[in-house]
Amino acid sequence: MASKNIETLDITNLAEMTGNIYETVVITSRRARQLASRTKEDLDSQLAYYDDLGLVEPAEELRTNEDQLKISLEFERRPKSGALALEELQSDQVYYRNAGPDGGVAL
Repeated sequence: MASKNIETLDITNLAEMTGNIYETVVITSRRARQLASRTKEDLDSQLAYYDDLGLVEPAEELRTNEDQLKISLEFERRPKSGALALEELQSDQVYYRNAGPDGGVAL
């Protein structure tokens, strides 16, 4: 799990993993987008339950809003996708390859 502290990274070590720092940035950003997309899907699916409720009573609506807030706050406390992507890359958990002759990267 990614820590919430600021951490200095040695870019030469990151560049050695892929051969150059720019590929490392591309790989990390693509993986971070994948992770962020999954997190957003999870959040949307959990909040969709409350959208389907047709509550009329104000007391129930207030309780529902509190539940939605708790779910949203739980997702905000999770580590950010960029930090997770860097951690995965450093621990060699990300599969990537050069996609073509121009040197593009695919995950």
